[in-house]
Amino acid sequence: MIYLSSFKLSERQVSNPNIYPYNVFRGKYIEPFIFSPITVFYGNNGSGKSTLLNVIANTLELKGKEYGLNTVYGKVDYCGGFSSECSYRLGEDEDGKTIRSIPANSRYIKSEDILYEIKKVQQKQVLEDGMEYDYVKKGMTPSQARAFLNTDLGVKQLGRIMFAQEKYSNGETSLQYFHNHLNPNALYLLDEPEVSLSPANQVALAEEINRMTRLLQCQFIIATHSPFMLGTLNAKIYNIDSKEYDVARWNELENVRYFYDFFKSHEKEFEK
Repeated sequence: MIYLSSFKLSERQVSNPNIYPYNVFRGKYIEPFIFSPITVFYGNNGSGKSTLLNVIANTLELKGKEYGLNTVYGKVDYCGGFSSECSYRLGEDEDGKTIRSIPANSRYIKSEDILYEIKKVQQKQVLEDGMEYDYVKKGMTPSQARAFLNTDLGVKQLGRIMFAQEKYSNGETSLQYFHNHLNPNALYLLDEPEVSLSPANQVALAEEINRMTRLLQCQFIIATHSPFMLGTLNAKIYNIDSKEYDVARWNELENVRYFYDFFKSHEKEFEK
């Protein structure tokens, strides 16, 4: 399913070359992005792929959008202005009629959202285990344990054990987050979903994304430089590192070639 058919970035130039987000796309020759059921924005750190996702999220008013007000050059809403200058076209339904709107349950999921969820789970588990194991099993009642945690000594002890125990690994928490938030019939913008995932779990997530587009009427636009996801996703790939944002094959991309060259140079170490 294709809910978002195309997206055109603003071409307006501002006099100050450092104004965000205009500065991110300055000097780029950009045609409209034409989206597939899965589209990937590939780029190295600082390429602007996350900014690109956020601009799309702001223009479409998606849940999870990140809104920034540039205060360095005065209280001018450059982010809102840039987003309002972008244009887009929606896709068509099974009858060939243009979709009237993006599904309400669509959302933009950032790598920071995943890391926040990991931290939240860790904190919650530490507090629960700390109270139950360290204090309640030493003879305190739950109310006494909570009272102790509010004392100076309790705060110091809690600080020492913070994040020392985890119910789930970071990767398990990440996968659970996607399981909870990716639902049928929606458009999802994912910023570096490989965060905290092992290579095997990156492949597993990519395969699930393929399945959701094929069977559950989902569309994905993903920013990533993970070779494992790039090689597994049935995706159209835009190379954001290139001046014209060229469409590329996954095995042509710099980050993938780096992995290939690295393991090729150590090939003999894998031979029995």
